[in-house]
Amino acid sequence: MFSFTRIISSFYIALALASVTSVIAVPVANEGSHLEARAVKAPSPAFVIYTDKFVSADVLPPASQLAGWNVVALSFLTLKGPADQAAAYAALPAAKRTSTKAAYKKAGINIIVSAFGETDKPTTSGADPVSTANTMAQFVLTNQLDGIDVDYEDLDAMNKGDGKAEAWVSTFTTTLRKKLPKGQFILSHAPLAPWLSPNAQFKAGAYLTVNKNVGSLIDWYNVQFYNQGLYTDCEGLLNKAGSPFLKSSLFEIAANGVDLKKLVIGKPGSAADATNGFIAPATLGTCVDQAHAKGWSAGIMAFEFPEADAAWIKAAKGKSFK
Repeated sequence: MFSFTRIISSFYIALALASVTSVIAVPVANEGSHLEARAVKAPSPAFVIYTDKFVSADVLPPASQLAGWNVVALSFLTLKGPADQAAAYAALPAAKRTSTKAAYKKAGINIIVSAFGETDKPTTSGADPVSTANTMAQFVLTNQLDGIDVDYEDLDAMNKGDGKAEAWVSTFTTTLRKKLPKGQFILSHAPLAPWLSPNAQFKAGAYLTVNKNVGSLIDWYNVQFYNQGLYTDCEGLLNKAGSPFLKSSLFEIAANGVDLKKLVIGKPGSAADATNGFIAPATLGTCVDQAHAKGWSAGIMAFEFPEADAAWIKAAKGKSFK
């Protein structure tokens, strides 16, 4: 995701570091029975809102401010531990996390954490995919979250085209699913749209290869249709992407072999939330209606709250989703 400078108070930094220690060292009590008892059905369609900016001491807004969304992604859980909203949520008193979770569940909103983001380079930095997945899965369990979103943006590794990025993501995903079983936890990915198209720049296949390897383990893709200088109108977003990333529009990605039911349209909440690619929510709603008329119904993602809120998603849904 397009990330802002991480402005975190020293208080939150200390708490974040404490959270890292607890994630690694403290197992969840009765983890087996907890996993057997829980069941989280991956929502379809998925309406996903990321939260990276400071909101309040309560971390998340009242659920009423997110009416129309059914997944909120705390951003980000990094290689160094939780940061920003992920750290702030983990640092809340247990009773506050429990009450927030209950209120969101009542409103039909799942709370997940988003891993990595724009500033993390897992493959390039040499992070082990298995131990990283186990640590991040433990964060989900410790904080009783509904799942995890994989926002892998190691462009250096993917651009090398040697297959190491694709292998890393595949192993990481497989390991996550062992700890966070399908039907009990959400597991989404947030690939850049060009990574889901055949392109000489990504010689090892990028996310087309990942999809072949582990697509069955992934509930949906929060496709980032922004930051590429493309996808600025309905035609480019849905039917025919321009150069240099041809065949990376929504229906072209489906033609590339990715399940249309898993392709969530991702857009910035405002022009300030991305370098480019913003479409006003009312206009996006017309694109959504066009896509829906052609058989698509996967959902919508936005980065981020508070620019994207209840009014934003209501407009963006057009006439297709109520």
